[in-house]
Amino acid sequence: MLKTALLEWGGHSDLWVFGYGSLIWRPEFSFVEQRHATVHGWHRALKMWSRINRGTPDCPGLVFGMLSGGSCRGMVFRIQREHGHEAIHKLWQREMITGVYDPRWLDCHTPQGPVRALAFTLSRKSPSHTGVLSDEEYRRIFSKACGCFGTTLDYARLTRDELRRLGIHDRALERLLRLSQASDGMKE
Repeated sequence: MLKTALLEWGGHSDLWVFGYGSLIWRPEFSFVEQRHATVHGWHRALKMWSRINRGTPDCPGLVFGMLSGGSCRGMVFRIQREHGHEAIHKLWQREMITGVYDPRWLDCHTPQGPVRALAFTLSRKSPSHTGVLSDEEYRRIFSKACGCFGTTLDYARLTRDELRRLGIHDRALERLLRLSQASDGMKE
């Protein structure tokens, strides 16, 4: 998949990457420009099992994936062409270590015009896709799941906070995080 992504980019122009979750608040690559962007046909969803970063095999956590359908507001990052290969390799080490995502080149709409950007999507057929989770399951995951990079709850809150700072309102994420507040209230 890495070879395919590199071939599809071509290396003849700057590289664009679409961020919709932690890439927004922790990109871990150098970029020369950042823009608000919307992708149609995909949406951000806290529906990917995480058994290392935000959970464990015994108590899986969740991270975001982009699922087909709807639309997603996020950020695109422009990386200078001469740093593109290095950036893609770093992204692969971060996002594709377990090969869960399906990397795709998506058309992103920005206020300055369209760009084609690399995005990491999730197939509903993936064993890492959660399927439908109940509110109780989300509450349990928010209260218990923790991996090597911290809790699922912190991850979701950091994403929400950065989206808010950027003026992006994600109603689905806000609703899920209200579930965690309800479970906090039940503990008291």
